[in-house]
Amino acid sequence: MTLYFTKDHEWIRVEGDTATVGISDHAQAALGDIVFAEVPEAGRALTKGGEAAVVESVKAASDVYAPASGEVIEGNAALVDDPALVNREPEGGGWFFSMRLSDPTELDGMMDEGAYREWCKTL
Repeated sequence: MTLYFTKDHEWIRVEGDTATVGISDHAQAALGDIVFAEVPEAGRALTKGGEAAVVESVKAASDVYAPASGEVIEGNAALVDDPALVNREPEGGGWFFSMRLSDPTELDGMMDEGAYREWCKTL
């Protein structure tokens, strides 16, 4: 299992040709208390960099972008009932969707966890 991060603060955990996507701890902390989450439906085609989900907090609404292209396998239904799960477990149970990757080479050049944490210190 490999974990990557984007400069838009999404993480993608890859296992074979499938991946799980969420937002980083840094992103949830910047957003504040999450009050709403909208996840994509299974079967939806996603394009790298395209809008995939929505997260709203007491401070702002933000899109969650697809870090790679592929097809949604599952949206995390738990977030619909308990959006604050993103605050409590941003890089675990607070994931937004899982997907089947159509082009794993799109992951090339993404940051690993160490590089991402260092990059966040510059923000």
